[in-house]
Amino acid sequence: MARAAAVAAAAAAAANSHTLLKCNGARSEDVKKSVCHCNGEKNGARTVVASRQHRQEPFEQAPMYVAVMTYLGFGIVTLFGYFRDFLRAVGLEKCNSALEREEQRDFVPLYQDFENFYNRNLYMRVRDNWNRPVCSLPGPVFDLMERVSDDYNWTFRFTGRTIHNAINMGSYNYLGFAENNEDFLKTVAENMRQYGVGVCSTRKEIGNLSIHEDLEKLVATFLGVESSMTFGMGFATNSMNIPALVGKGCLIMSDELNHTSLILGARLSGATIRVYKHNNMHSLEKMLREAVCSGQPRTHRPWKKILIMVEGIYSMEGSVVRLPEIIALKKKYKAYLYLDEAHSIGAVGATGRGVTELFGLNPVDVDVMMGTFTKSFGAAGGYIAGKKELVDYLRSHSHSAVYAAAMSPPVAEQILRAMKCIMGKDGTTEGIKRVRQLAENTRYFRARLKEMGFIIYGDDDSPVVPILLYMPGKVVAFAREMLERKIGVVVVGFPATPLSEARARFCMSASHTRPMLDQVLHHLNELGDSLVLKFSRRKYSSRPGLSDRPDFELDS
Repeated sequence: MARAAAVAAAAAAAANSHTLLKCNGARSEDVKKSVCHCNGEKNGARTVVASRQHRQEPFEQAPMYVAVMTYLGFGIVTLFGYFRDFLRAVGLEKCNSALEREEQRDFVPLYQDFENFYNRNLYMRVRDNWNRPVCSLPGPVFDLMERVSDDYNWTFRFTGRTIHNAINMGSYNYLGFAENNEDFLKTVAENMRQYGVGVCSTRKEIGNLSIHEDLEKLVATFLGVESSMTFGMGFATNSMNIPALVGKGCLIMSDELNHTSLILGARLSGATIRVYKHNNMHSLEKMLREAVCSGQPRTHRPWKKILIMVEGIYSMEGSVVRLPEIIALKKKYKAYLYLDEAHSIGAVGATGRGVTELFGLNPVDVDVMMGTFTKSFGAAGGYIAGKKELVDYLRSHSHSAVYAAAMSPPVAEQILRAMKCIMGKDGTTEGIKRVRQLAENTRYFRARLKEMGFIIYGDDDSPVVPILLYMPGKVVAFAREMLERKIGVVVVGFPATPLSEARARFCMSASHTRPMLDQVLHHLNELGDSLVLKFSRRKYSSRPGLSDRPDFELDS
């Protein structure tokens, strides 16, 4: 009852405003009448807005033999895992994994049996490819501490040697602001001397500094919205704010590839969650139509709110959201839109303002704009932006705003410095140069990979470039061989990706030079041949005007 009263009070405070604070039950009934008695084909034609300039290619599927060999590889490793578990059970092999204490054997296990099995027999064999200790700035090149294992990756020991100047192709340093140039960081150093490192309080108490308010004003100006609010942690920006916006009686439409922070926030909210196919507007519209026409289960009452949750750039696929079509659907069905721009803000658009600028859309059409400062801005934290009523509501209802410590002042200054640089408010053109350099590097790297014959996912504008490796053995060999060639890469497999779609994820940066990219591409070409990783059956041309046609046959 208290929660219902709070929502009702918030709805009254935000009356006549197009924010998530207003209950849309009455409007849902009107939509139900108009949608359920309309001609589906006619409305469908008006809803699906073609974005020819940024049309995305469907993900290329691997040949059948690759899928068969991938599943076969996992099957063989799993069988060997069960065999080794048998050897451990009879005492023929030492068990290095943690075991339940004798007095707790009747307790319910903390972890599911398959999770333990997977970690013990599959992940442990290849653990050396993850959690590598970095001992330098995560710039275009970085240093790694060399480590070896004497017990098949159960433990590691450092050799005392350092792998110097490995090319960094894994960090989210899109615009190169994770730097240690003392000329660029003067204001950050001065801010640290003035404010110190930590605030030691929430902003609701005595942790609200003038630099926090300056940052929020600049973020709102940068995004072109009325107001914004910043948080000290990007993950919590999603997981702690979504429960404040929707609750029981509300419906969330979530893309199947949304980030874990969005999924956690949706689950914590108590709202009903329905998942639609990735970037599939037919799937989304079908669910929206059904939700509006049928209402809530059993009672068939109209949903209080319908919230569509999407990402600007999906971090594992590199695909760009089909924002024009989603906004059209949102308006047609009177839903709300939550846009997570963690990977897109600063990284795409002519001036780095994200996917709304990329598609030439009005930011006002997005009800809740979310983003993080951990990537393009070389800092930490996140923001929520939109109408003033929305932000004012979150200041008093968001757990992240009420209970979390305020953002560190030097971090806030780093964000201000980077954002002013992008906007040109520092009196230079350095920021816009970095945005353009990132776009150039992204298109060049993607075009070359396609020419070589790799299967890559994502849009041409996306700085996240996944190369599909598929087979578990090849994932391990690829990561180790790249490190031998002094190139740091991130490889990703199950459960972060589907079982049959393991990949290496490359992240472009404006700080990457053309010789660096050419060196990486050279080694990728060699490994693609030696490890047989070039599975693409499409043909691409390096000539301008033809590279956009995946079916174009190269001249002999």
